[in-house]
Amino acid sequence: MYLHDLRNAEGEKQSKKRLGRGIGSGIGKTSGKGHKGQNARSGGGVRPGFEGGQNPLYRRIPSKGFSNAKFKKVYTTVNVSALNNFEAGSEVDVLKLLDAGIIKKVEKDGLKILGNGELTVALKVTANKFTNSAKEKITAVGGSVEEV
Repeated sequence: MYLHDLRNAEGEKQSKKRLGRGIGSGIGKTSGKGHKGQNARSGGGVRPGFEGGQNPLYRRIPSKGFSNAKFKKVYTTVNVSALNNFEAGSEVDVLKLLDAGIIKKVEKDGLKILGNGELTVALKVTANKFTNSAKEKITAVGGSVEEV
């Protein structure tokens, strides 16, 4: 097999629809847009959900229930095992984690340390939240925990 033998699979490539190329093409003259009207205009058409002035479906259906999404806490999470990258006795906080590339950004409610994995280095860890297992693992190896 050579490069010049390669072909696309049957029906894989479709040619672009060429609008306004004569009556015989089936999409000549008005190019499939009909005669005049809002949809025939440049930039014309209506927004999604618009029903011609009739009260749209999303407004006709009653709102019901309560969503807690507005009040949800959003933390950047780091597992205890990721803290093994630091030297013994060092202080670990959000800025150190960002510099080390362990986290990319800090969410609105700050940093939360999770207890997944094992920790072998004694560290002073500063974060907004800790899980109970994370606290236990950090203090078990001689480190300290500080909630901000």
